[in-house]
Amino acid sequence: MNARLHRIGLGRFAGTGERLARAVTVASVSFGRGLLWLLAAVIVGCGIWMLLPFSKGNSTEPVKSGVAAVEPAAPGDTAVSPTAEVPASAAAELDRLRISSQTWRRGGLGSKALVTFTLRNDNDYAVRDVEIICAFVRRDGTPLTARSRVLPDTVSMKSRKTFARIPLGYVNVNADQARCSLVAARRA
Repeated sequence: MNARLHRIGLGRFAGTGERLARAVTVASVSFGRGLLWLLAAVIVGCGIWMLLPFSKGNSTEPVKSGVAAVEPAAPGDTAVSPTAEVPASAAAELDRLRISSQTWRRGGLGSKALVTFTLRNDNDYAVRDVEIICAFVRRDGTPLTARSRVLPDTVSMKSRKTFARIPLGYVNVNADQARCSLVAARRA
């Protein structure tokens, strides 16, 4: 039968069905092997991820500030305290620095927190490197997540500055309310 098809130039179509069946079989086997390798890579990746320690932003432990607080020394005490390494002029007074308004919303398909707040500086000097911490709670008040962030911007003296949609990181899907507070700041 192939002989007749070769005479009219259609011999190449005679074995097409057989070749197509072979190609489909080879493709399905290759696809199956590829899926097995992908599954193995996902399992190994998840195992490695579980062994890694938490990063500072993903931990539920309280966040410690990178700015050391300066404790006033007693008048008769001449010893240097270990926290007095930062000069007194570097740390800003937090009692004259406050958040006057704040809101938050979800971003990143509902898993990331975007905070908008206004920072008011009543000091006689500009401040920079303001560190904030936001605590997220459920509707009933149960604490869920706390995230911190250092803002490298400068807030001028006797002024206010609005920070719009600052990403804080991933939050629990059950978070309903957020309360942000100041942790530390430096003089500019």
